[in-house]
Amino acid sequence: MRSETCISDESNLNAAFVDVGYEKEAFLHYLDLGPQFSSLLKFKKELTSGNTEVTMDKFKLEPDIEKNGKIADMLNVGDLIPVQIAKEPISTKGPRISSEISFAGRYLVLVPFSNRISVSQKIRSGEERSRLKRLMQSIKPANYGVIIRTVAENKKVADLDADLKVDRWERCMVEMTKMTTSGRMVSEQDQTTVMLRDLLNESFNNIHVNDETLYEDIKSYIQTIAPQKAEIVKLYKGKDPIFDNFGVSRQIKGLFGKTVTIRNGVYLIIEHTEAMHVIDVNSGHRVNKENSQEENALIVNIEAAKEIARQLRLRDMGGIIIVDFIDMHEAAHRKQLYDVLCQEMALDRAKHTILPATKFGLIQITRQRVRPATEVQVQEKCPVCDGEGKIRPAILYIDEIENNLKYLFLDQNENHVTLQVHPFIAAYLTIGWHSIRRQWMKKYGKKFQVQAMPEFHMLQYNFQNAHGENIKI
Repeated sequence: MRSETCISDESNLNAAFVDVGYEKEAFLHYLDLGPQFSSLLKFKKELTSGNTEVTMDKFKLEPDIEKNGKIADMLNVGDLIPVQIAKEPISTKGPRISSEISFAGRYLVLVPFSNRISVSQKIRSGEERSRLKRLMQSIKPANYGVIIRTVAENKKVADLDADLKVDRWERCMVEMTKMTTSGRMVSEQDQTTVMLRDLLNESFNNIHVNDETLYEDIKSYIQTIAPQKAEIVKLYKGKDPIFDNFGVSRQIKGLFGKTVTIRNGVYLIIEHTEAMHVIDVNSGHRVNKENSQEENALIVNIEAAKEIARQLRLRDMGGIIIVDFIDMHEAAHRKQLYDVLCQEMALDRAKHTILPATKFGLIQITRQRVRPATEVQVQEKCPVCDGEGKIRPAILYIDEIENNLKYLFLDQNENHVTLQVHPFIAAYLTIGWHSIRRQWMKKYGKKFQVQAMPEFHMLQYNFQNAHGENIKI
């Protein structure tokens, strides 16, 4: 949280642009002042005037500000006000900020200048909701509101009491008395701690860390919030990079490119623009001939919907997302696809809205955008043109060959296939008694030859059938 200077107000926008020390001014809308903004200003004024007796428990709250008020009536150019970053800078836009201060813990969110107790809507049991409200009413300090998070379900009063972050607001109060210009008063915990606070649950089996200091910090933190999980933290001492050892590098290369392969040949094309994200679903022409076109489209679309929901979380894509599914003529199938997508998106912690599919197979998703979408550069320099063109990442090369080989053997019923590759790749596939070629022959029970082609570039390959005819994939 920061104490910042209001540098200008924009009456037409009912907002102010605020100097937060970033290269672009932060945006503060009237609705982001919070209903208790008058109480915040009054409390700050009493603190900075030298009144040492002002405390939260004795402070008299002011009435809520009007919902349809004007920001010009609340702020003047040059005012120093406490604000909190609500959205990180995105593209050409500066941060979005709020004066409705809150402090998130594992089980609770503390909101100064409010006496309201709210319970997460994901806690369905009415009895449990009432229990949590009663507990919080008994331990909550005066003039503090509380939002009870989903993970607080069935927790004891001691756990909830330990999670009240009153001390963080008290540190802000001390810093506020010293502020004469813009600056930071208190910051969030480090990113690792925040992730564990928000995501740690019973599904976590192991947490591997390759830094000894970070290992000790994580283990100490988990010992505090979930002692029964402390033993799952492991210090990684292997020779290989930790991401390579656990296959994370391969997953990143395969999941963050423009083309995302799912399975059975189905793949997604993901494009990013300034205004929106566009996702195109493709079957790859690998379909079950026993099914009708409509049935195949439904199967492919459902597979794609599951991966799309996962991709949105992985890449943290926000704003407007348009998905072009394969056309389906039956309304019941479009409804089934919509239901599956909603079910998969229910796992997403970001706020989102999904509109039903149109007759053209388009589904629109709006997803909360708090920070720029994650983009990982997965393209590598071409070994032939030295960067003039781009190729798929080499780490996926052998996987791609096996995937195509599997398709030829199992889906196209080819009994004998010859793979033509660069001599270096041919040697890699055939060297040793337990070569990759022998493993694939044993796995699929089909004849498979590797032919070295000196004229091929490093990552070029081609398949031929038993008659020496090229096979198009």
